[in-house]
Amino acid sequence: MKFNQLKFSFLALAVALAVALAISGCGKQDGGSSSGGGDSKPSGKKLKLAFVVNNASPFWVIARAGTTDAEKELGNVEVNFRIPSAGTAAEQQQIIDDLLAKGIDGIAVSPVDPANQTELLNKAASQTLLICHDSDAPKSKRVCYIGTDNTAAGVEAGKLIKEALPDGGKIMLFVGTLDAQNAKERYAGIKKEIAGSKVEIIDVRTDETDRARAQRNVEDTLVKYPDVAACVGLWSYNGPAILNAVKSSGKIGAVKIIAFDEEDETLAGVASGEIFGTVVQQPYEFGKQAITKMAKYVGGDKAIFAESVQIVPTLSIKKDTVAEFKARLNKQLGK
Repeated sequence: MKFNQLKFSFLALAVALAVALAISGCGKQDGGSSSGGGDSKPSGKKLKLAFVVNNASPFWVIARAGTTDAEKELGNVEVNFRIPSAGTAAEQQQIIDDLLAKGIDGIAVSPVDPANQTELLNKAASQTLLICHDSDAPKSKRVCYIGTDNTAAGVEAGKLIKEALPDGGKIMLFVGTLDAQNAKERYAGIKKEIAGSKVEIIDVRTDETDRARAQRNVEDTLVKYPDVAACVGLWSYNGPAILNAVKSSGKIGAVKIIAFDEEDETLAGVASGEIFGTVVQQPYEFGKQAITKMAKYVGGDKAIFAESVQIVPTLSIKKDTVAEFKARLNKQLGK
């Protein structure tokens, strides 16, 4: 009888321990998700975040420096920086589908064609945290946009145009595609600022991010419209393309150049006086803020995206301010 009682006691103890371990195990399981809900990840596991751009441009080298610094400072993040080499919406879709298949915890994307990518973006937003940078997709279910107020940036470009052409004149605009939200908004901002002035927009030439075509567009313009007073580039690589074409035609000084962004050739052109001015964004901040804030959101800080549009200010850079700006940029790039 005592043996049976002892056997029963051991059995009861074993059952109790099993139950306790089961309860403890449940408490340690990761009940979170990598979706836009922003639940915390298991301790020690790195977050996988992606930064997807819209074309292969030196502009994005600066943004990458921002993502790299954020990755180093956070310590628990692995950044997948993706570049669609052809700059097409189809290629961007392949990249996003691949990231989703790999279980990415968050994606920051600059949509190539937001109006026609809504379904893709909404699909991504249903599976992970999705934000936009550089160019917004306001009709999608993205959680936030971090980047430039592109209409305001267009207004700044318009001011440079009027300053470069105090007596007015005909201008041609150049960009990769007008389908991108940032291109539409910059164009709208320029038109808003020059309204009522003597500045006349001839047209907008697109190049689908083909650099050779971008320069040919300028060369063709200089031949077809010999009275063009200024060429305006809306995307980063358009500035160098315009500069090279105007130089080749021997029209430096006669044709004013207004650019966007801070490519090396553009800043060198501003410093030499060959480019009148450029409206620079802060792509370093696009990268750093996007990664830092996505990490916080996925970690449970939902308030980080309480404001669904978070603007990174632009700057107008001319010959008298380019040296100071270049020094700050080099510091960000670790040069």
